[in-house]
Amino acid sequence: MRLLLIGGTWFLGRVLAESALQRGWSVTCFNRGKTGRDVPGVRSIRGDRFDPASLDALAAQGGWDAVIDTSVYEPPEAASMAQALRSVAARYALVSTVSAYRHWPEQPCEEASPLWPSRPDARESDPDVQALPRPFRYGTLKSGCEQAVLDVFGDDTLIVRPGVILGPHEYVGRLQALLRRAKRGGQILAAGSPDQPIQPVDVRDLAAFLLDQLATGRTGTYNITAPSGHATYGDLLTGCVTAVGADAELVWVDAQWLLDQGVKEWTQLPLWRTPQGTWRVDSRKAQQAGLRCRPLTETIIDTWRALQAEPLVDHERQREHGLPAEQERELLQAWQAASGASVC
Repeated sequence: MRLLLIGGTWFLGRVLAESALQRGWSVTCFNRGKTGRDVPGVRSIRGDRFDPASLDALAAQGGWDAVIDTSVYEPPEAASMAQALRSVAARYALVSTVSAYRHWPEQPCEEASPLWPSRPDARESDPDVQALPRPFRYGTLKSGCEQAVLDVFGDDTLIVRPGVILGPHEYVGRLQALLRRAKRGGQILAAGSPDQPIQPVDVRDLAAFLLDQLATGRTGTYNITAPSGHATYGDLLTGCVTAVGADAELVWVDAQWLLDQGVKEWTQLPLWRTPQGTWRVDSRKAQQAGLRCRPLTETIIDTWRALQAEPLVDHERQREHGLPAEQERELLQAWQAASGASVC
């Protein structure tokens, strides 16, 4: 199998490159060479997806049985890449997102749920996109990227819509923030209920699914999340405490009370989110096609080990995640006063 990866140096791209090489595939990576790290054994082609000359030069070095694009953000770049590669790549796999669904996270979703209205030429700077709240712009643009690729590759398109992706070398910093907070020990503010179901997928399981589909020639669209009942928010936080070997106590604080205090979901308390559809993404189609999800505890332990072995690639979003220690103490003390809970 001859595989072209757009990127191939960070997180999912890196795991895809490593996993494809382990399968004996020929792997080419197209990137600028400015961030991340090349995986030993890949063929690297330097270029910029925003530069038409780079795309022409890339196409001249084809062909490939499949291309995987993990990072495109705006539809015109998805369209230009797809058009440049159509004659030299048999299939195109696009990594999209559940944010492309119009009503996520407020409502549950499945593959047939409506997407954000978009178009293949949409830009974030366009007035109609700018008029949307910032989180909705992302989904709108990703929906447009899907349209752009489908317009070119048609039935030869594989689209995956992951929810939260965790695992070693995740650069957004959600799980890393939880692990580092657990390492500090003491009383840890835990939001909502420990029984809240969650559906993060391990990056290695997502990569395996993608490569399996390409190996068998399967196309179509798939939600990629852990199955319903796979894990809970309590499993996540307890797993972090266990992985780092900390002397820590989880103090569970009412969700509405935290919202009333202005605590930011998803960032200040990573992976805590209250809209009912957040963790109700139907991924049965992918499971029937072979998606297998490892235990969440394995993902947590392996991520902690990776943090000890290799510095994390810096990314601006890492600074969004986690509560400052003083704010956490103040919230715990206020919760004790409000509820009579025992907080030291």
